[in-house]
Amino acid sequence: MGLWDGVWRGKTTDFDSGSAATNAIEMTKRNHRVSLTKQGAATGNLRINLSWRMRTSDIGSGGARGGLLRHPLRMFTPEVVQAHTQSMVNVDLDLGVMYEMEDGSKGVVQPLGDFLGELNEPPYIKLSGDDRFGSGTGETIFVNLDHRDDFKRLLVFVYIYDQTPAFDRTHAVVTLYPSSGPRIEIGLDERHPQARSCAVVLIEKVKDELVVRREVKFVYGFQAELDRLYGWGLQWGRGYKSKT
Repeated sequence: MGLWDGVWRGKTTDFDSGSAATNAIEMTKRNHRVSLTKQGAATGNLRINLSWRMRTSDIGSGGARGGLLRHPLRMFTPEVVQAHTQSMVNVDLDLGVMYEMEDGSKGVVQPLGDFLGELNEPPYIKLSGDDRFGSGTGETIFVNLDHRDDFKRLLVFVYIYDQTPAFDRTHAVVTLYPSSGPRIEIGLDERHPQARSCAVVLIEKVKDELVVRREVKFVYGFQAELDRLYGWGLQWGRGYKSKT
């Protein structure tokens, strides 16, 4: 298996992100299931956002010693900073979605391989951009739920593009912003220092409902291993991002 087993060999839009929700639902092991249908949020564009940050104690800081002399208790509360410059970190977290449609077609939307998708035609999923360094806006994927009857299941996942497993050093959050109702937050705070990929949530139809189910399953391989775990059946190969 190649290092970047992350490219599916298969096939600009303006986006509505939905109304800004003032409250949030935090998905946990106990609270692991949310019905978008019951919330009246199974239409419009579902915005899925990945943001992440790292602790300065993990990155290293040349001026830390003087600060600790003035504030010795600070050593027990590492400062959290946005990881947004290449000089600070060498970690690149990416957001992706594997999809399976009712007609049997399958594929992936992700930065690797430039599989960016389409919003108003199949697969009705669109990646808005690739955030290389964990900026405040992060990465965003839109799902057109006006075509929810075309979807069978969607697996939202996060993977590390570069060669440094760093889920133990990052604080990543995947947030779902439905067209109405509260946002849905899934924190990836479990410590898996050697993991390279994580299945975050599975969105699927259960009877007449569109349901979001928390997964948060870390694996030590790349997308091909997530594929095997969920029985997707795609063909994966070695791939790289465009250098932009």
